[in-house]
Amino acid sequence: MAPDLSLSRTGQAAYNDKLPIGASIPGPMKLHIITTGGTIDKIYFDAKSDYQVGEPVIGELLHKMEAGFAFTVESAMRKDSLDMTDDDRALIRRLASDCAEECVLITHGTDGMVATALALQGIAGKCIVLTGALQPAAFAQSDAIFNIGCAIGAVQSKPPGVYIAMNGEVFDANRVRKNVAANRFERLES
Repeated sequence: MAPDLSLSRTGQAAYNDKLPIGASIPGPMKLHIITTGGTIDKIYFDAKSDYQVGEPVIGELLHKMEAGFAFTVESAMRKDSLDMTDDDRALIRRLASDCAEECVLITHGTDGMVATALALQGIAGKCIVLTGALQPAAFAQSDAIFNIGCAIGAVQSKPPGVYIAMNGEVFDANRVRKNVAANRFERLES
């Protein structure tokens, strides 16, 4: 059976095979996912010999993995994080703050991820986890599914706050940096 991808009253796609929109799966977590673009959603255009940010992939990935929790997906934008502005980060903050769910996962480009995480600090009562990929999710060797799985574990187990889940680790937003030369995230020592 194909997933029900109809839009809910808020314009968010709800992914669920058997329950009507608005119904919930018994269990502790209801996850709201905000997509922003970045490498995780990049696709290759042969005609242009170029990579561009495509449709968000996380909803389809979670559906294929038969995620055992209710989730909604909201596309905030489709941008490379190097092109994000303060206004874009304010929009992401508003969406995270205004959603009903306490668990929020944000897919994001890796280059601007730390700046956005810092802009999200101070939202009360929410566990917000940002994740992304160093290779597009469409690639067989992508780290996307690994990072998404790590982020889902973090959003369920961490106390309210803002975190980054990359490279198999969960970092506090104000204690992480991207090491561009090594192409990985690293914890900042105090």
